[in-house]
Amino acid sequence: MFVALRDLRAARGRFALITLVVVMVALLVSFLSGLTSGLAHQNISALRKMSGDTVVFANSGTTPSFDSSALTPDQVRTWQRAAHADPVGISHAQATRDGGPPAQVALFGTTGPAFGNRSATAPGSVVLSAPAARDLSATAGDRITLGNTTFTVTAIGDDDWYAHSPVVWMTLADWQSATPRGGAATILVTSQVSDAGRVNAAAHTSTTSASGALQAIGSYRAENGSLTLMTILLYAISALVIGAFFTVWTIQRTPDIATLKALGATTGSLIADALGQALIVLLTGVGIGLAITALAGAALGTTVPFILSAATTLAPGAALIGLGLLGAGVALRFLATADPLTALNQTR
Repeated sequence: MFVALRDLRAARGRFALITLVVVMVALLVSFLSGLTSGLAHQNISALRKMSGDTVVFANSGTTPSFDSSALTPDQVRTWQRAAHADPVGISHAQATRDGGPPAQVALFGTTGPAFGNRSATAPGSVVLSAPAARDLSATAGDRITLGNTTFTVTAIGDDDWYAHSPVVWMTLADWQSATPRGGAATILVTSQVSDAGRVNAAAHTSTTSASGALQAIGSYRAENGSLTLMTILLYAISALVIGAFFTVWTIQRTPDIATLKALGATTGSLIADALGQALIVLLTGVGIGLAITALAGAALGTTVPFILSAATTLAPGAALIGLGLLGAGVALRFLATADPLTALNQTR
């Protein structure tokens, strides 16, 4: 690291510029990762708590969709004769409390254990997710209005979301009354189905895995795909930018490298020195970028769907450092192939 540290001091402006670029890329990648996770959480957090491994949709002739699925009583009975299947109703509605401003919520109606103990247990009662309770300024014992019906809040649940709407849990019968056009249920949640194809043919339904059902939310599919592609492109850009910088820097230092080789420096030591230099730049830039992201995420609070965690900060930071070193390593091919005598002759 003898030469690397002196290079950093001698060319402070150049290295400050590339460090600033790394800071910006790290900030973009980590912030985008946190935003992607936050948007995904507000799309699918409630569905992630399904206890089954198979989800049954009404077969509409297209890909499964929560918006278009409406199971009939006959379809529900056909599945329940073949396996233990819990019907679940999912829809959107406007909720109000004491004539206050309305809040958009997602209604989840179920009477079985498909979502554990989150469903309401008595007719006329609801369990509010934490964000729904916050939007409605409601607590246990309050009464809220959904459509033309008033319900009693029995408990406040977790941070449950569906399609960017906070969840309100209720009984399936209450959901059917609140959503008369929703059919007997929206989906069925079941497990360990031995012959799903036969049951699907008999009931005119389609099935997906619990994880595959997440793609049936249109907003999640569009947002997650776009943001993930943007993150991948940022990773590629970071490797290209860092690789380009160190390529130019290595070419400009060819006379110095030739002199060091002529004095007895090995190629391995020069490569290690150059990679150490790149590592210092990357650690500094990524560290500053992640620190800014952490401060911004803490300041944003709940105003933006942003999740600050190791998966959205440390993991992208480690990936950026790895890709940056890879880009710098590719750029050092000039250093490995440089011939001292030829390089020295070129400087005359």
